[in-house]
Amino acid sequence: MTDTSRIPVDVVQAALRAAERLGKDVADVPVQEIAHEAGISRSTLLRRLGGSRQALDAAVSAAGVDPGGQRPVRERAIEAGAHLIGEHGLAALTLEAVAAAARCSVPSLYAAIGGRDELLRAIFERHMPLMNVDEVIADPDADLRETVNRIYRLLAEAFTREPRVLPAMLAEALARPGGPDLQRLLQHFTPRKLAGLGQWLAGQMAAGRIRTLPIPLLIQQMIAPAVMHFVLRPAIEQIPGLEPPSVEETCAVFAEAFLRATATP
Repeated sequence: MTDTSRIPVDVVQAALRAAERLGKDVADVPVQEIAHEAGISRSTLLRRLGGSRQALDAAVSAAGVDPGGQRPVRERAIEAGAHLIGEHGLAALTLEAVAAAARCSVPSLYAAIGGRDELLRAIFERHMPLMNVDEVIADPDADLRETVNRIYRLLAEAFTREPRVLPAMLAEALARPGGPDLQRLLQHFTPRKLAGLGQWLAGQMAAGRIRTLPIPLLIQQMIAPAVMHFVLRPAIEQIPGLEPPSVEETCAVFAEAFLRATATP
């Protein structure tokens, strides 16, 4: 068994600080960085460690921290931020709160992902329902009914999975439509994603599969009813005798309704 008692506490703490600063697991932090954090030379640190990293990693583990088992800071921060937004709203997303939830330091957040705006964009990109729509509409000659159904399944997944980031974003949009955070997100993501969906719809109209209608209204007709359903679905599920159909059936119904309203005979 490795003797951890000979590893000074200040060396263990220096290793933990260096790991947080670099956004890495302790086991991945170079000895030179730990020595710098401890304010000693590399050779002095190695002498204290007995010439091997093994004792240090064991001492870190004995202190209650997995020296090499944590996911990268970026991944932990995105997950922690998403849970904060889903549970408490957009205002809860502060770097201090994310660092505490992700078990890292604020400087390590800056090193791994940037500031609050960059973190918010990363969270939104992971949970935005239309992020994968380009893959769904990539083949303009694919079956129209199946493609529309897959778009609804994307929406359903984004609005029903935990953490519920999209419902929180929608609540923010309704409460503060001019909020700076929301405006930055919409300016960054929405134009290019809705443009791709709009181009696909325009192609379907040109091919004669969908009636000629204004693109913005077509997009709204496709998305708005499903969004309202999935936002309200948790409340509907609590009403006795008003159990909604399964998510799969719901997507099929919305797809059928959209095609009945817009598809050519």
